[in-house]
Amino acid sequence: MRQIVQKLKTGQLGVVEVPLPAVKKGSLLVRTYYSLISVGTESSTVKTARKGYIGKARERPQQVRKVADVIKTQGPAQAYRAVMHKLNSYSPLGYSCSGEVIDIASDLTGYEIGDLVACGGSGVASHAEIVNVPINLCVKLERNADLAQSAYNTLGAIALQGVRQADIRLGESCAVIGLGLLGQLTALLLRAAGIRVIGIDTDSTKVNIGARHSLDLALDRGNFGIEDRIFDFTGGIGCDAVIITASSDSLDPINFAGAISRKKGTVVVVGEVPTGFSREPHFYNKELQVKMSCSYGPGRYDRIYEEKGVDYPAAFVRWTENRNMQAFQELIYAKKIDVGYLTTHTFKLEEAPAAYDMILSESEPYLGILIDYDVTKKVDFENRKISIKPSVSGLQPCSVCIGFIGAGSYAQSYLLPNVSKKNDVLLKGIMTTTGISSRSAAERYGFDFCTTNEKDIIENDDINTAFIATRHDSHAYYVMEALKAGKHVFVEKPLCLKIQELDDIKQCYKLSAKSHQHLMVGYNRRFSPLILKIKKELGQGPMAMAYRVNAGAIPKDSWIQDLDVGGGRIIGEVCHFVDTLTFLCGSFPISVYASAMADPNNLNDTLNVSLTYQNGSIGNISYFANGNQRVPKERIEIFSHSAVAIVNDFRELTIYASGRKKRKKLLSQDKGQKEEVKQFVNAILNGVSELISFEEIYNTSLVTFKISDSIQSGESIKI
Repeated sequence: MRQIVQKLKTGQLGVVEVPLPAVKKGSLLVRTYYSLISVGTESSTVKTARKGYIGKARERPQQVRKVADVIKTQGPAQAYRAVMHKLNSYSPLGYSCSGEVIDIASDLTGYEIGDLVACGGSGVASHAEIVNVPINLCVKLERNADLAQSAYNTLGAIALQGVRQADIRLGESCAVIGLGLLGQLTALLLRAAGIRVIGIDTDSTKVNIGARHSLDLALDRGNFGIEDRIFDFTGGIGCDAVIITASSDSLDPINFAGAISRKKGTVVVVGEVPTGFSREPHFYNKELQVKMSCSYGPGRYDRIYEEKGVDYPAAFVRWTENRNMQAFQELIYAKKIDVGYLTTHTFKLEEAPAAYDMILSESEPYLGILIDYDVTKKVDFENRKISIKPSVSGLQPCSVCIGFIGAGSYAQSYLLPNVSKKNDVLLKGIMTTTGISSRSAAERYGFDFCTTNEKDIIENDDINTAFIATRHDSHAYYVMEALKAGKHVFVEKPLCLKIQELDDIKQCYKLSAKSHQHLMVGYNRRFSPLILKIKKELGQGPMAMAYRVNAGAIPKDSWIQDLDVGGGRIIGEVCHFVDTLTFLCGSFPISVYASAMADPNNLNDTLNVSLTYQNGSIGNISYFANGNQRVPKERIEIFSHSAVAIVNDFRELTIYASGRKKRKKLLSQDKGQKEEVKQFVNAILNGVSELISFEEIYNTSLVTFKISDSIQSGESIKI
């Protein structure tokens, strides 16, 4: 299928062929008929991408600060990789479309193939021939719905949420500052609700359009006596509400809103404007209420609502983003509003770059711009693979032929760059659930093909090694499928999320072990040069070990904290530190006791773990999410046979032994990711034994499950 994409590095914009997206749990696959260009948002994105590096940095100061933090903690090389990952990836454009349902996830009801729908969501309702849409980001339409008007879905919901925030009554007056697409929609909705609508803009063309279709009083911001005219129109009272839909760096919109408001009126900020208003004479003297309107409405930015489809009860949250979309579509269908006049241009998909050129050059007047899609082509559901470059069929002798499943930020920062590009290491295929990310990674790292179907990797006889770097809840499934297919497997931690999955993997591994398949989990810290130095200097034997992790907070609504998806931070990250201590002391834990600090969200991510080992060693993991990020993340102290080894954030090692002090300092942080990948590939090439025994892998996962059990029971648990 084809999709409009842009590269942030060059600003190059075009229509590229990408794999058909996979229909995810709780989602629909929709064939797009029309998508709407959100002129304000998308033009800003395109303009930023076409600027130089300095211009990009000025537009995104928060991102610059993040890069600076990475340089401090992980060094310039890793910071460069992270930046290049963002700049070289294809970015989707668009977030509002309409079309026809062509596939439905097995867990959904209430929809049928052929239903017409309107969709919303950044990265969801993109300018693409086929989109995968979560249930709460799409609404069903009538069979004879006008799909061109329905494509205004997202902007309509944004406008409607702004009107709801104004909380305005029948017969009252409301001013709309900014008469672009969002302002025109807002005015239409207000008038349909029986509100007397005043529209203001600096562009006389937009003022005139509003005057013909949606405004009771249309004013150019530069008109003489504009405030007097508004007070005359409102009977000397002033506006009951003012909704700002403009996009500007100026303080004029917010201060002007205060000037034309009545006493105790409401100012709603929908557009992107600064809010540093002057306290006097208006906002203070009139006791004005200033409200922010959050996009489409309640549910926006809530992963549980948008990704998992968990709705808010209507009795408690009457108007969610989905119900706002429904209300907007009902108004269109009932012809209570007509947004047809807003469409000034319609472009075919292949002509889309010209549409953006017109927007940026302002070569002609425009308002609503639709992308029109060819829906006559047959959709090939079976073929989700796209060739990037010619490949040689068949496994090559003594080679590692790699297929990647998942290509998120971690994979592209730490795994893919470290896969050697030697003649005996071949990058065959890469799979992600979205076509755009799949193609981006394939082109950047030189894979033969990209796909959104895991079968193209797992059932591919030309691939003998699978790297798995997806979200945690899919690790167990992909590991077992790849092992059954006879492949070597590298899976990023954790191995699995449930004890039953661990036992299933164990049974699967027993069968694969006969074929000398490697199973590797991404416990990279044991491959760090500083950890290897400790292992060499202190050797085996009983140790007292303390591992302090200043982990930092992760919001409760992050997928990592979701026990069903990320497994929580104990299973998802503490496994790293369990493995590192096991490696250092050379023995398995035999008991664990853990306690977590109480928190209102019950996240259990500030905790202490005490471990005892078969060889008499003891270990403590202090994992704290309530610290300060200016303090280095990880510190390890090892005490053994009158020697002490201290690792500070994998940049510095100090060993005190035999009356001497040894110190090793690295130029940048090295947690072993590069060495880990290198050794895994070499182990397959050279036919050597596994780098981490399955017994160790199994034990580490088991310990993390027992940590959670100990927190719940308050007791020490044997392993």
